Amino acid sequence: MRQHIIITALVALAVTSCQKKATGQTVAVVNGEEITASELNAELANEQVPGNTDNKQARNTALQNLINRKLLVQEAKTDGIDKSPEFLTRLARGTDDLLINMLMMRRVNTAQVPTPAEISQFEASHPEAFAGREIWSLTQIVYPRPKDATVLAKLNSAKSLDEVAKDLTAAGIQYTRADRKVDTAMFPYSLYKQIAQLPAGEPFIANGPDKSVASVISSKAPNATPSDQAGQIALTMMQRERTNQAIQDRVKSLRASAKIEYQPGFAPANK
Repeated sequence: MRQHIIITALVALAVTSCQKKATGQTVAVVNGEEITASELNAELANEQVPGNTDNKQARNTALQNLINRKLLVQEAKTDGIDKSPEFLTRLARGTDDLLINMLMMRRVNTAQVPTPAEISQFEASHPEAFAGREIWSLTQIVYPRPKDATVLAKLNSAKSLDEVAKDLTAAGIQYTRADRKVDTAMFPYSLYKQIAQLPAGEPFIANGPDKSVASVISSKAPNATPSDQAGQIALTMMQRERTNQAIQDRVKSLRASAKIEYQPGFAPANK
C-alpha cells in the first residue's frame, strides 16, 4: 500500500511539473522550463538598454532572446554536451573565474576610494593616457619570428627599419610592410616610456609566438584626454591596478600557508 502511495505521489509530481504555467513570477515556459521575472530583469540589465528605448519593446526583445537561449541550451543537453569532459572542464573554469571576480569586487568595493589628490597624482604619473596622450603613426615590418639566435640578436640591435629589412633579406626571411596608428593610452607606462625615449628612427620590436613586428614612429599627434573625462578614467585605472595588486598579494599569502603537492616532474624548478 505504501509503495502505491509513493508511486502515485511521484506521478502527480511529474504531471504537475509538466503543467507549469506562465503566471506570477514565471513570465514564460519553454518546453516545461520556466523563465522567471528575475531572469528577465537580469537580461535587461546585461543588455544596458538606452534610456530612450521603449520599455515594453526592450522587455519583449529580452524575453525572446532568453527563449532562444533556453531552446539552444535544451538542444545542447539533448545532445549530451552538458555531460562531456570538455564542458565540465570549462564549467569548472568559469565557476572559478566568477568566484575570483566576485571576491575581488567585494574587496575593491570595501576599499578606500582614492582622494582627488591621489587621482591627480596618478594622472601626472601616466602622461601617455592623459595630458601627454598622443596618436602615433607607425611604419612597420612584419616577419616570421626567426629561430636562429644570431639573426635575432642582429634584429634586436638594428638602428633603423632599413637595417631590419637588410638583416631579414640576408637571412632569407620574407617580410611585409605595413602602416598603422596607435593610441599611447593603450601602452603600459613602462613600455610607453621605453619606446618614447628611443632616438628618432630607431625601431622597437614586438615578438609574438611565431611572428614579430618591427615598428618606427613616423609621426606623433597630440590627443590629450579631455579634462572632464580624465578623473573618471583615472579612477577606473586605479581600481584596476589595485584589484590586480590585491590578487597578487592575496595569492602570495595563500600560497605561503597552503599545502601543495606535485606529481614527480610537475613541480616548478625553483621549488
